[in-house]
Amino acid sequence: MRTTLVSGADLARHPEWRAFDCRHDLARPGLGEQQYREGHIPGALFAHLDRDLSAPTTGNNGRHPLPEPADFIAWLGAQGLDSVDQVVCYDAANGMSAARLWWMLYWIGHQAAAVLDGGFARWRSEGRPVTAEQPRYTPVEYRGRPRGAMCVDAGYVQSHLDGKDMVLLDARAPQRWRGEAEPIDPVAGRIPGARNRYCAENVSADGTFKSPDELRREFLTVLGGLAPSEVVNYCGSGVSACHNLLAMEIAGLPGAKLYAGSWSEWIADPARPREKS
Repeated sequence: MRTTLVSGADLARHPEWRAFDCRHDLARPGLGEQQYREGHIPGALFAHLDRDLSAPTTGNNGRHPLPEPADFIAWLGAQGLDSVDQVVCYDAANGMSAARLWWMLYWIGHQAAAVLDGGFARWRSEGRPVTAEQPRYTPVEYRGRPRGAMCVDAGYVQSHLDGKDMVLLDARAPQRWRGEAEPIDPVAGRIPGARNRYCAENVSADGTFKSPDELRREFLTVLGGLAPSEVVNYCGSGVSACHNLLAMEIAGLPGAKLYAGSWSEWIADPARPREKS
């Protein structure tokens, strides 16, 4: 059972593993699906961040709210996924959107889930096969059960802002965390007390994740001795925060939580506190 990362060689040796293509561009939401149709890893199905891995937005639940567990479980069944299947999630390169599906699978109890290290770009650079053929899988009744302790809501975050038993890790770029720039959401800033761990720092220049030892050192420096179980990861909309959660798992620091609504949900209520550097 693979639970964090797999290589292209690993996936190529196991054609029975179930691959999901999670490529996504925030500025062009249809691009990932177009790229999938043009060419993808053989056997892979497409998972659309907005349509399949998020609930409808309401204006106050963030840009990528988590779907209801029952809806996500039904989607998995429609993809013909069995609860014992090994899943490999991939995206264009660094695992940003793939980590969202990886975390959601873990959330509903599917632990045999991993991310393809280096994504589709590395797969192609290694000369591995690509196809435009879209596979067909027979729908099944997927059985899963959400693990509520893995995620928290805005009320939990606000009630723990005293910092005694929670540390917030903001996965956005430093300038967004500092409130100097906000290219996506209408308000700049951060949740009070949040520390910054830019998710792009989890990977090397080639898009593959840093070593477990290096990730562990870097996260422990940010946490300053606090336990992973006290960490709540957030970002702009609950996607790149999953990248930090994956990196923490790779580093041997499990048990952190996700605030899925993240900054885009937090600022929907003007009564919630904000800060800038």
